[in-house]
Amino acid sequence: MHFDIKDGKIWIQENVTEAELGQDLVNMGVAREDIVLGFQVPYA
Repeated sequence: MHFDIKDGKIWIQENVTEAELGQDLVNMGVAREDIVLGFQVPYA
């Protein structure tokens, strides 16, 4: 797992686990708009 916090948002940079990290963060109270999936290629 690799997270960064930039400009008030949580960037998930890498997830090599089976965990649904984004959903886990939402379940802990983080707003969906504050979570960025940084490991997705922009042209996909």
